[in-house]
Amino acid sequence: MRKRTSRSGGIKENMIRAFELPADLAYGSVLLSVTGQNELLIENYRGILEYKENHIRIQAKDCRILIIGKRLQVEYYTNEEMKIKGFIEQIIYEN
Repeated sequence: MRKRTSRSGGIKENMIRAFELPADLAYGSVLLSVTGQNELLIENYRGILEYKENHIRIQAKDCRILIIGKRLQVEYYTNEEMKIKGFIEQIIYEN
Protein backbone atom coordinates (compact mmCIF):
# COMPACT_ATOMS: atom_id res chain seq x y z
CA MET A 1 0.00 0.00 0.00
CA ARG A 2 1.29 3.42 -0.90
CA LYS A 3 1.61 6.08 1.81
CA ARG A 4 -0.05 9.39 1.04
CA THR A 5 2.13 12.42 1.22
CA SER A 6 0.58 15.55 2.56
CA ARG A 7 0.23 18.47 0.21
CA SER A 8 0.42 22.06 1.29
CA GLY A 9 -2.80 22.53 3.24
CA GLY A 10 -5.75 20.20 3.46
CA ILE A 11 -9.00 20.13 1.56
CA LYS A 12 -10.66 22.51 4.02
CA GLU A 13 -7.82 25.02 3.82
CA ASN A 14 -7.82 24.88 0.01
CA MET A 15 -11.58 25.49 -0.12
CA ILE A 16 -11.29 28.40 2.31
CA ARG A 17 -8.63 29.98 0.12
CA ALA A 18 -10.53 29.26 -3.11
CA PHE A 19 -13.75 30.81 -1.84
CA GLU A 20 -11.88 33.58 0.04
CA LEU A 21 -13.82 32.90 3.25
CA PRO A 22 -12.94 34.90 6.36
CA ALA A 23 -11.07 32.86 8.98
CA ASP A 24 -13.57 33.62 11.76
CA LEU A 25 -16.39 32.15 9.67
CA ALA A 26 -14.44 29.19 8.31
CA TYR A 27 -12.84 28.05 11.56
CA GLY A 28 -15.31 29.44 14.10
CA SER A 29 -12.59 31.63 15.58
CA VAL A 30 -13.46 34.23 18.16
CA LEU A 31 -13.67 37.76 16.79
CA LEU A 32 -13.16 40.84 18.99
CA SER A 33 -14.10 44.35 17.90
CA VAL A 34 -12.95 47.06 20.29
CA THR A 35 -14.28 50.61 20.14
CA GLY A 36 -11.98 52.84 22.17
CA GLN A 37 -11.68 51.71 25.78
CA ASN A 38 -15.41 51.61 26.44
CA GLU A 39 -16.93 48.95 24.21
CA LEU A 40 -16.11 45.39 23.16
CA LEU A 41 -18.08 43.19 20.77
CA ILE A 42 -17.26 39.46 20.95
CA GLU A 43 -18.44 37.10 18.22
CA ASN A 44 -18.23 33.28 18.11
CA TYR A 45 -17.87 32.79 21.86
CA ARG A 46 -19.02 29.68 23.73
CA GLY A 47 -19.98 31.00 27.14
CA ILE A 48 -19.42 33.29 30.11
CA LEU A 49 -17.22 31.64 32.75
CA GLU A 50 -16.96 34.50 35.24
CA TYR A 51 -18.76 37.83 35.46
CA LYS A 52 -17.70 40.50 37.95
CA GLU A 53 -17.64 44.29 37.80
CA ASN A 54 -13.84 44.38 37.38
CA HIS A 55 -13.36 41.35 35.11
CA ILE A 56 -15.23 39.04 32.76
CA ARG A 57 -13.88 35.68 31.60
CA ILE A 58 -15.22 34.26 28.33
CA GLN A 59 -14.79 30.76 26.86
CA ALA A 60 -14.03 30.74 23.14
CA LYS A 61 -13.42 27.73 20.91
CA ASP A 62 -9.64 27.56 21.35
CA CYS A 63 -8.96 29.81 24.34
CA ARG A 64 -10.34 31.82 27.20
CA ILE A 65 -10.50 35.59 27.10
CA LEU A 66 -10.15 37.70 30.24
CA ILE A 67 -11.40 41.27 30.07
CA ILE A 68 -10.15 43.46 32.91
CA GLY A 69 -11.50 46.90 33.66
CA LYS A 70 -13.88 49.00 35.74
CA ARG A 71 -17.68 49.03 35.80
CA LEU A 72 -17.80 46.24 33.22
CA GLN A 73 -21.24 45.03 32.20
CA VAL A 74 -22.66 42.81 29.51
CA GLU A 75 -25.01 45.10 27.62
CA TYR A 76 -26.52 42.22 25.64
CA TYR A 77 -25.70 38.73 24.45
CA THR A 78 -27.07 36.19 21.98
CA ASN A 79 -25.81 32.75 20.98
CA GLU A 80 -23.44 34.37 18.49
CA GLU A 81 -22.32 37.68 19.99
CA MET A 82 -21.96 39.70 23.16
CA LYS A 83 -21.41 43.40 23.84
CA ILE A 84 -19.45 44.50 26.91
CA LYS A 85 -19.36 48.11 28.08
CA GLY A 86 -17.33 49.83 30.77
CA PHE A 87 -13.73 51.00 31.06
CA ILE A 88 -11.63 48.25 29.43
CA GLU A 89 -8.06 48.18 30.68
CA GLN A 90 -6.79 44.83 29.40
CA ILE A 91 -7.79 41.94 27.16
CA ILE A 92 -5.83 38.75 27.91
CA TYR A 93 -5.92 35.50 25.94
CA GLU A 94 -5.53 32.45 28.17
CA ASN A 95 -4.82 28.87 27.05
